[in-house]
Amino acid sequence: MKIEYPCTIIPDEPSGYLVQFVDIEEAFTGGATLEEALFNASEVLTSILSYRLDNKIDVPLPSAIQPGQYAVAPDTATQTAMLIRQSRKDRSLSDLARALGTSWPSAQRLENPHHSPNLKQLERAAAALGKRLVLEFV
Repeated sequence: MKIEYPCTIIPDEPSGYLVQFVDIEEAFTGGATLEEALFNASEVLTSILSYRLDNKIDVPLPSAIQPGQYAVAPDTATQTAMLIRQSRKDRSLSDLARALGTSWPSAQRLENPHHSPNLKQLERAAAALGKRLVLEFV
């Protein structure tokens, strides 16, 4: 699953560009140039999604990108935490820990947006969840 959230970017004279996310109303930012606005958009998206994950607040899945919208992704650690949490569905962290042959705190770190698991951990977690890890450069 690709985690990219749609946003609108409109010129904001005279200061540059204003960015507003479609699915996360509290996520907005700006920038002097389009490139800066998109960079800042990724930063604010990462911060808000991380906050929601940390505080066990619902994280909406991204809606489809519509014409005229931009696709923005959070950082890799946040995407990883979201994918593990979504793939786990109704399985408890204890079930995941048992399937991985590890401790509950180790399994919990997989859903922590401030922790970056290595590829081996991600492969094992994907397999335990009946998934397959696929990497992609875009």
